[in-house]
Amino acid sequence: MIHSIQTINGEIAKNVFGIFFDLDDTFTIAGKIPSGAFQALWDLKNAGLKVVPITGRPAGWCDHIARMWPVDGIVGENGAFYFWFDEEDHKLKKRFLDSDEVRAEKRLRLSRIRDEILIKIPGTAIASDQLYRETDVAIDYCEDVKPLNQHAVEQICEIFTKHGATCKVSSIHVNGWFGGYNKLGMTKTFVQERWGLNLDTEKGRFLFCGDSPNDEPMFQYFPHTAGVKNILHFADRMKHMPTFIASKDGGEGFAEIVGELLQRSAK
Repeated sequence: MIHSIQTINGEIAKNVFGIFFDLDDTFTIAGKIPSGAFQALWDLKNAGLKVVPITGRPAGWCDHIARMWPVDGIVGENGAFYFWFDEEDHKLKKRFLDSDEVRAEKRLRLSRIRDEILIKIPGTAIASDQLYRETDVAIDYCEDVKPLNQHAVEQICEIFTKHGATCKVSSIHVNGWFGGYNKLGMTKTFVQERWGLNLDTEKGRFLFCGDSPNDEPMFQYFPHTAGVKNILHFADRMKHMPTFIASKDGGEGFAEIVGELLQRSAK
């Protein structure tokens, strides 16, 4: 059973050390960031909490976000890397799982899969952010193309899987890559390397916010999770749902979640 975010108790809220959150349709709504969602980041930072987006979006976006948003770092491309801005050195720092050479070889293999998908599944397109990606291929099925049905999405996944690639379905893209990495694995690495914490023993001190099936491993792992209202669109395809849910969609729901958390932590 999912509980309203308004029922989160003060003990949980006071113990939260940081917030991890997805971007698309969790932090945004209709492709835009509501003012309340961005203000919520500053509210979290001003309250002394750690703030880290966990996203499938590309390295180019993550470069900007790590530099210019009030965040402590970002995990991108579904766990292929994390970036953070070093305040002492005044430089962006990058931590990739694979070397430059390995990433180049994998991109070549992925380009062949990309071409097969575009030929075999009409209506698909390469995601508009593909030029800024370092490690994966993103197939657009409803962001800048006419929305495709679930069968088409499953066909995309089948082609990735046939070639031995990992794939994940977000609310807008199907992302495919080679390697065993994922959002949760790189989040654990980030927490250990940046803060010296073992996430397996400290996961109760974090809240994860998401909206879609590719967030499901995070919902399963963290004891305290929250979904924005639009996650209900995927409820029939998910085994692991968040603990709490907002009454609003996307970024407005994210702002609601943060507001409830900070209100109860202050009591």
